[in-house]
Amino acid sequence: MEIHWHRSDLRATDNTGLVAAEGEVMPVFVFDDGVLRYGSPPRVAFMLDALAELREWYRERGGDLYVARGDPSAVLPELAADHGVEAVHYAADHSGLARERDRAVTAALEDAGVAVHEHSDRLLHEPGSILTNDGDPYQVYTYFWKKWRDREKADPHDAPSAIADVSGEELPTLEDLGFEEPDADVPAAGMDAARDRLESFCDGPIFEYADARDDVAEGATSRLSAHLRWGTVGVREVYAATEAAMADAPDDEARESVEEFQSQLAWREFYHHVLHFSPEVVTENFKSYENPIEWRNDPDEIAAWTAGETGYPIVDAGMRQLREEGFMHNRVRMIVASFLTKDLLADWRHGYAQFREHLVDHDTANDNGGWQWAASTGTDAQPYFRIFNPMTQGERYDPDAEYVARYVPELRGVDPETVHSWHELDDETREAAAPDYPAPVVDHSERREEALAMFERARGDSEE
Repeated sequence: MEIHWHRSDLRATDNTGLVAAEGEVMPVFVFDDGVLRYGSPPRVAFMLDALAELREWYRERGGDLYVARGDPSAVLPELAADHGVEAVHYAADHSGLARERDRAVTAALEDAGVAVHEHSDRLLHEPGSILTNDGDPYQVYTYFWKKWRDREKADPHDAPSAIADVSGEELPTLEDLGFEEPDADVPAAGMDAARDRLESFCDGPIFEYADARDDVAEGATSRLSAHLRWGTVGVREVYAATEAAMADAPDDEARESVEEFQSQLAWREFYHHVLHFSPEVVTENFKSYENPIEWRNDPDEIAAWTAGETGYPIVDAGMRQLREEGFMHNRVRMIVASFLTKDLLADWRHGYAQFREHLVDHDTANDNGGWQWAASTGTDAQPYFRIFNPMTQGERYDPDAEYVARYVPELRGVDPETVHSWHELDDETREAAAPDYPAPVVDHSERREEALAMFERARGDSEE
């Protein structure tokens, strides 16, 4: 008998470790308090739902998911000894915390005479497989994408057939794990929900993705991010579905849209490679400046941003969607990140912490990469002098203010032109249009100049 240790791969299909295990396989999930302390109610709720479905999948086929709670470096060797397990399989993870945990587990298992096999499963191309001609990790996405696109991709794996019927503990509740019920309406989790979403996306929306993905009201994106983050669908299965869509695309424009979506999969992997080779980016700027960046970090302004009360409608709509759904449209993620770092002049770490707390799809690599891109501190980052105008962004990507109206009830029924010119209106006009919605907390034009000066001082360009 061999163990497959599930972590962020909560599926039985297209799972490298499950397929690699020889003979009868015992699927195991360990609730690790060292990892749970970084959890949040929306993410843990999604995880528990996915685990419940996974356990049911195994039980319907005569097996079970063994559930335990504790330090996996103690739980897994003991479990292996009790059941005569010869090997443990698991999927590679690339965060510093996960790699530290995995080193400890591997050492404990090997000391107990149990073989350990780490598998490439979360990415199509593991860190170290795509490098510059000099053998270094890429820091510019465009060059990474060209090699990623042209590399052969592995096919999806079949589901395992021989599952051990070894029961552990019952699944805990959120309360058992020390979490409250989430305020957000957490989406459906599990393999069935993931496959349904993948199939519906590839049946039509993927062919219009390039044009429609930035339409924030329409929401014409795949919404697969939480499923990829928790592994309720395999990335090989996702890529294979996009290749099938490519073959069925009716014209060149549709094929370009499919490739645009595939490029988003490459972005995901690019940031995982960055995290693997530079784990310090979780807490430190990837890009160094000659002088420290003088973040303003005004607590009242950060609080207004967090609550969705900045007086910039598209920003507030995004922050409220985050709390209501545990999700935010990707275009809006960029807008709210730019606003926090370039209009409020607040350290990107404040925003990263909010995303980690509220996003169901929070992924260390991708959220960190996105925040540092917006803050002009990351790899292949937005140049410091390119600063989003939140009102222009709202008008361009939500022209009828539908997205704003959905999440900012104070502005429902207000003319879109008024919504998009909110920053220019006088107090009397604002009071008449939407008395319960705040005036802008800052002046964008003024803060833009302050942001430029702040980064020029950090670069050592300022004469001050």
